[in-house]
Amino acid sequence: MSPTSVNTVAGANARADSTEAVIDKFLDSIWMERGLSANTLGAYRADLLSLQRWLAQRDKSMIYSARADLLAFIAWRSKEGAKPRSTARQLSSFRRFYRFLLREGVIAEDPTLKIDMPKIGRSLPQLLTEGEVEALLNAPDIHDAIGNRDRAMLEVLYATGLRVSELINLRQAQINLNQGVLRVRGKGDRERLIPIGDEAQKWLREFLNGPRVEILLDRQTEYLFPTRRGDRMTRQAFWHIIKRYARKADILGKLSPHTLRHAFATHLLNNGADLRVVQMLLGHSDLSTTQIYTHVARERMKEMHAQHHPRG
Repeated sequence: MSPTSVNTVAGANARADSTEAVIDKFLDSIWMERGLSANTLGAYRADLLSLQRWLAQRDKSMIYSARADLLAFIAWRSKEGAKPRSTARQLSSFRRFYRFLLREGVIAEDPTLKIDMPKIGRSLPQLLTEGEVEALLNAPDIHDAIGNRDRAMLEVLYATGLRVSELINLRQAQINLNQGVLRVRGKGDRERLIPIGDEAQKWLREFLNGPRVEILLDRQTEYLFPTRRGDRMTRQAFWHIIKRYARKADILGKLSPHTLRHAFATHLLNNGADLRVVQMLLGHSDLSTTQIYTHVARERMKEMHAQHHPRG
């Protein structure tokens, strides 16, 4: 390699290191301001590094990139098959990043200012009937310690509408079975108290009084639902558990990690719950986020009408 090539590579590496340092400073800033989760911060970082690498290959600076550079990146992503929803998420990350640079006085103009968000339809969550939820809850083998743990996890998830990340991070100190509530700190570091139904309380007591001890043996952990190694369960591991029991319960269709959270909200609304109460239970900061479940409930009512009305 010639001295010129070596200098070019060294210069590119130095620019990349400098850009990553700015990205890290940006992530620290929004974490302090908004208390975002590690998953959200990781998504921001991945989006920004994707743009940084693409621009670096074209010998362009991400920090001082122009509107045309960002449009070229978006066009390339679209040509590679990126969906509008994915593009919108990335553009949202870029907007927040460049507004941070503008506020810090690093740049004089925001290159994302006149870039429109792609139009995306609002997809409805996968709908599970109450019968399908019942089949899913009954799928674990409760005579096995792990199966008993899984049943308790599914019951708590359906009874409370927790996010999967909130469920796997639950500690014993967050559960109060005497009062029938659990305390959880969700997105934006917001704390909420959620009632636990009688059925979920029953399964929790049964799990705590035997199978949990059998799983841990002599190990100790503060996490409510440990693995056989005595560790906290990962999101991916729990998602595999959900998929396995869905197959066992003959539940067809594409499920998401939030399947039981969606069912929790939808079934509450189907049975007359107030939308703002559901918002509080889910931990949504904005009512508009919760309103998607009214669409789900409305679709369910249409199906029921068509199925049972003599002129449906």
